[in-house]
Formats: sequence, structure tokens, C-alpha cells
Amino acid sequence: MVRSTALVAAAASVLAVQADSLYSKNSAVLQITGVDYDRVIGKSNYTSIVEFYAPWCGHCKNLKPSFEKAAKSLAGIAKVAAVNCDDEMNKPFCGQMGVQGFPTLKIVKPGKKPGKTIVEDYQGPREAKAIIDAVKDKIPNKVKTLRDSTLDAWLKENNETAKAILFSEKGLVSATLKTLAIDFSDVIPVAQIRNKEKAAMETFGVEQVPTLILLPGGTKDAITYEGEMKKEAMVDFLSQAAPPNPDSPPPKAKKSKAKKDEKKEAKSSSKFSKASASHKSEEASSAATSAKSETVEEPIAATESPDPNVKDDEAAEPIIIPAEEAKPTIPLLSESAELQAQCLTDKSTTCILAILPSDASSEAATTVVASLASIHRKHDARKSHLFPFIGVPASNTLTASILAELGLGDADDVHLVATNGKRGWYRKYSGEGFGSVEVEKWVDAIRMGEGKKERLPDTLVTPSEEPVKEKPVEQEPIQIEIEEIEDEPVEQKKHDEL
Repeated sequence: MVRSTALVAAAASVLAVQADSLYSKNSAVLQITGVDYDRVIGKSNYTSIVEFYAPWCGHCKNLKPSFEKAAKSLAGIAKVAAVNCDDEMNKPFCGQMGVQGFPTLKIVKPGKKPGKTIVEDYQGPREAKAIIDAVKDKIPNKVKTLRDSTLDAWLKENNETAKAILFSEKGLVSATLKTLAIDFSDVIPVAQIRNKEKAAMETFGVEQVPTLILLPGGTKDAITYEGEMKKEAMVDFLSQAAPPNPDSPPPKAKKSKAKKDEKKEAKSSSKFSKASASHKSEEASSAATSAKSETVEEPIAATESPDPNVKDDEAAEPIIIPAEEAKPTIPLLSESAELQAQCLTDKSTTCILAILPSDASSEAATTVVASLASIHRKHDARKSHLFPFIGVPASNTLTASILAELGLGDADDVHLVATNGKRGWYRKYSGEGFGSVEVEKWVDAIRMGEGKKERLPDTLVTPSEEPVKEKPVEQEPIQIEIEEIEDEPVEQKKHDEL
């Protein structure tokens, strides 16, 4: 009876997650959790783009049509996935992935070593075409480009091994062919050759392009593909010579265990959020893992990607994320005197000021703070000197003066500006967004002295307060007898050295 109750609770949990999800269960967007990220994305052979979102986020709702359109277009070529960061189960994972605002898009591509992924922030336009192009551009190319002069040597390599050649009028390799080569990596080498290579065309009797041929290996005759140039059909065609590689490791089946303690509380001490403690059974954790009701014995060890760290016989245990790692930040100076003394005196050197709006929790505000914090942390780790980054909230009485004197614009927007009181210049940030990549380029340009600077108004700069030097008190000279000096030459020598 207890076991049946747990299963009912698990089913209810899954339904609740689906109800709160931005994407329906029939969406082309793959919905994943922090628990199955490593297996589905991190260990996949495919390049992926993952959206981290919250169902209540207006920008996420605006992105949804474009993201679903991208998912349909990239089907069979790349994975398009989404993680609901508003779900208590996913909050620790979203924190580990450095999510500071919604929606956050990250492109994940396989590294050179199996299981090691390269994760990059996507900072491009939030449109389907831009997303599709960016993802295709990140797909690894394992296709060999051939010419008449190199064809024979390639054919002789491992002659008994099956090979595939696409004859095309294009010089560039398509995303479809790239993924076909990934599917059969180390199984069937895939090559492309242009139709201008006449000797190769005649050798295989190819009269029109595109044409895909399969060389089964050895002395077997070549087989010409006669179907549409669609990924799934092409995979089936090559599979007659050898099966393709699995996309990612299958979920591990849970071994039957003895009766579990149904009253164990899921620990939720993550700094990313305060998740409510709840009684979860082993079945509830497994059922909430994915919409397909797959069960996971344990996650595969993470490499660059965070490890959800799910343990056997326990409910999902969120990883504790130190506050400074979950939400990197920069100093905020709300007092005008502090800001003036540090950055706006005639002795002040370079400062980077993030002028924040009254709504400091807005997406732009949280993004710029996170970007500046991550850039400074990188330089701190390298032990390289970098000028201070400072957040200036709207409550600082100097904010209005800075906005007006420097012509920065609307107080409801985020503004980024570099100042140097000593040399009397300032420089505005003119990027389209506040992602770490674009901001770091601007910061590096300032470090290198590049870019146009403008005159810092004298009205913003105040004289530095020099410490008052006290007049030394006159003292009577100390009388030292010569005999004392002669009796202690060693001590006098030390005194002179000091």
C-alpha cells in the first residue's frame, strides 16, 4: 500500500511539472531536468542548444515560438532542449550552470575527448534563423573533403572498411552530412567531393548531384542511394553496412531493492533558492526525472558540465552552491560620498560603473552585474591587476548627475561607463547586450587604451582630500659621549645600517 501511494505521488509530481512547463509534452523542444542533463546532453554525440527558463518570464514566452521553430528545423541534426529553472528540482542545477536571468541560452557541443563538452553562452538574436545558424555552425565536421588527386589514397586506407561519399556541387559541408558522419564516426568514414572533380565522377558513374554512394568494403560493388536527401533515410541506407553509434547512453535500469524508507526528506540547502523540504520516495525522484518515465540509477560523472549528484536509495539531493558562485556580484555603492571618493576625484584612476535602474532585479541589471563579476573573477584567478567594477544603484544621489552630465539616457535602463578622474575622460559602452563576451571585449579595449574617449565634465570631479601633515615636534639633541660609541662599536654599526 505504501508503495502504491508513492507511485501516485510520483505521478502527481510529474503532472505538476508538466502543467507548469512552458512547453507541451508534444513540443519539438526536448524537456529535460538537471538529473538527466549529463546523459541526454552532456554525453550526447550531437551539438545541443539548451534554454534555461521560468514559465512566468515574459521574455521566455516571447522566445517560445522561435525556439520551437528552431527545434523542428534542427530535428535529427542537433538537440534543442529546455530546463524549467522554476522547478524546485532544477534550481540547484540552474545555479551551477550560471543562470542569472531568463531566458538563458547555452550551446553545448562535444569536445575532443568523449564525455567532455564545451558550453558557450548564446548571445545572438532571439530569432529562429539566427539560432539555427548558430547551432549548425558549432557542429563538428568529421567529413573528409576529397579531390581527384586524393581519392585513390583515401579509398586504399582500410580497404575492407565500408565508406560513404557524397557527390555535391557545393564546397561547404552541410549540417546534415556533418551529423551523418558523427552518427557513423569510427564506423563508416564519410567524404564529400565536388562535381567538378571529373575523374571521380566518371569512376563511380555519377551523372547528377547530389548523389550518395556506399562502398561496402573490399571488392563489393558500390551502392547508389536513390532516396531523398533526408537524414533519417540516409542513416537507414548506410546502416546496411554497419549500425550507427548510439546518440547517448541509455538510462540505467533500477535494480529491485528491499523496502525503502518512504519518510526520508529531500535535502534542499542550495543557495540558489530555498526549496521546500518534502517527503519523496525513490519512485517519486525517478518519475520526475523525465517526461518519458525513464529511471536513472545514477548520473554519469560530469566533466565540464555540472553533476546533479543523485544518490541511490535517496531522494534527489541538491548540490550546495556557495552564494558567491551561484550569484556572482560586484560592490554596490549606494552612498554618493563613497562613489565620489573612489572614482570621481582628480586622483581617481579607471573605474567601470554599472548604472542600475530602480528595478535592480530586471534581466538587464542582473545580466550586467553577473557579466562584470565573472570577468573580474577571471582576472583575479590569473592574479592580474584590473580596475574596480562598481554597481551604482538608482538610490545613489550621484546617479542622476552622472546620467545627465554624461548624456547616458533613460534612468530606467542599464548603463555601463568607464571613468578616469585623474586623466579626465570617460567612455560609454555601446554594445547591444550585456553578455560577458561583449562586455569583456569592451573592458579589454579600455585596458589596451583603444577606442574613443570623451572629456569627463569637471562638475563630476572633486579634489581629493590630502591628509594633513603634522609639523614635527622639535626635540633637544641627545648628548652621546664618545666613550660610549667607542665601547660599543658593533651596536653603533647596526644602528647606522638601520
